[in-house]
Amino acid sequence: MTERRAGYISQQHMKKSVGLAILAAMNLLVSCATNTHSNWIALFDGKTLNGWIQKGGKAKFRVEDGQIIGTSVPNTANSFLCTTREFSNFILELDFRVDEELNSGVQIRSHCFDTPTTVSLNGKEKIIPAGIVHGYQVEIDPSSRAWTGGLYDESRRGFYLNDLKNNEPARKAFQHNAWNHFRIECRDDSFKTWLNDVPATNCKDDMTRSGFIGLQVHGVGNKEIPMEVRFRNIRLKEL
Repeated sequence: MTERRAGYISQQHMKKSVGLAILAAMNLLVSCATNTHSNWIALFDGKTLNGWIQKGGKAKFRVEDGQIIGTSVPNTANSFLCTTREFSNFILELDFRVDEELNSGVQIRSHCFDTPTTVSLNGKEKIIPAGIVHGYQVEIDPSSRAWTGGLYDESRRGFYLNDLKNNEPARKAFQHNAWNHFRIECRDDSFKTWLNDVPATNCKDDMTRSGFIGLQVHGVGNKEIPMEVRFRNIRLKEL
């Protein structure tokens, strides 16, 4: 074989080897992306309320344009659309948009008893009535207070575990009359939230380690003009 011919074959072999290496690398990247994506659970299919159940008040929930829309009604308690599954350690992501006069929130590790139940809160006993959704709530607050992303203890201890009065960047992160994004992370006793990628809550609490996810329409008293909160792209990754 001539030296020129041998050199040509060597070049072709090298090109083939490089091509195979590139193809293998691309397949690995696709595989990693697929595996990462598959770890996420879509809590909302964009078409139905399968996997969800309403608890608490009588606000209206419907599906429209790939969104869950909660609409206020007068003279009813706080209303919640809740997952039928419970979760413990997870990352939850979702988009939301809320009317300016309506308060809302996202329940995490929450519960609702079928019968009145006595619970111990900081050494004191409290009876939680049947049908009352209670537990951790990530606040949605379009008011001038601007505590969206803070962590509240709904219908249980009744106070903020983490407000935003000293977190001006998070207070300013809320976008009025527009879509906003939550990232909520629960790991054991650690709670972290981000509002539009801005850190909001970072605190610890060990009262509840598991429970359902819930979407709130806050009670509006006797106000008859309907107000809405919208949710979309609701997904969860268990940790």
